[in-house]
Amino acid sequence: MIDLSTSYLGLHLVSPLVASAGPLCEEVDNIRRMEDAGAAAVVLHSLFEEQIDLESSHLDRYLSHGTESYAESLTYFPDMASYRLGPDAYLEHVRRAKAAVQIPVIGSLNGVSTGGWIEYARKIEQAGADAIELNVYYIPTDPKMTGSRVEQMYVDLVRDVSESVHIPVAVKLGHAWTALGNVAERLDGAGADALVLFNRFYLPDFDLESLEVVPQLTLSSSFELLVRLHWVAILFGHIRADLAVTGGVHTGQDVLKAMMAGARVSMMTSALLKRGIGHLGQVRREVLAWMESHEYESIRQMQGSMSYRSVREPSAFERANYMKVLSSYVLRQPRA
Repeated sequence: MIDLSTSYLGLHLVSPLVASAGPLCEEVDNIRRMEDAGAAAVVLHSLFEEQIDLESSHLDRYLSHGTESYAESLTYFPDMASYRLGPDAYLEHVRRAKAAVQIPVIGSLNGVSTGGWIEYARKIEQAGADAIELNVYYIPTDPKMTGSRVEQMYVDLVRDVSESVHIPVAVKLGHAWTALGNVAERLDGAGADALVLFNRFYLPDFDLESLEVVPQLTLSSSFELLVRLHWVAILFGHIRADLAVTGGVHTGQDVLKAMMAGARVSMMTSALLKRGIGHLGQVRREVLAWMESHEYESIRQMQGSMSYRSVREPSAFERANYMKVLSSYVLRQPRA
């Protein structure tokens, strides 16, 4: 019998299929359906730092800075008092989710500074979460902000939260780093039990009629998986922390590729929003069918089998691939 089990954040999972943070996880009934469809764990939607700090003077200064010049700047943030679930309601949601399912439930905190995170990380732990995912969504728009300052901010945040709780801590990162390998190693040393690659930054669009900046949500596709495979394959075997792939996981083949790169789990949300929660069952069947036809006995057997660990200098390998791709492209002339 094929063994799909894996381990992630010290948790035993029956498969590598994990539902990532998203709107589907706001309803306990959906989480039950995810478990029934084959999800081995769920990451709850995020509690935002702005919700935690709503009444604090720190947030007041942050929101008010520059309003003398830009009167509309206060309208950039939604009404945090009614945004999804407030802090207390979020903790109750954790408790209800844990009571409703047998699979691990991972809480999620979204922000950029320590602030109230430590207090609420502890409260999420007390509510029964099996682990916490730090969804660090930060875009340094200040030209005076150096890369080293940004990196240290992440390291300090991870260390502060990790030292304040007794449950595992995962860190969800964006891909835009000068030296991601070094950042990963530092976060690993700061106490991160897993790195989730990668956060999808939702870039705004311009409305040419109203001349306003408007939110733009685009669901992922399997094409986005490639950058995740690239970095998981590079990091595998070089850090202690587990690796998770999120973004671009839509099919059984996507899951298999993530495992071979070195991931412990594959997370998905866009695929479930597009095809429904039952799609988890289809992905699981595709994984099993491929493994049976290729005579694999377990997921663990393939994890890291296509990583760069055996390559002495991955950068040289990548340059060779870069040149090969460019030289192989042929410009096709349109027919007359």
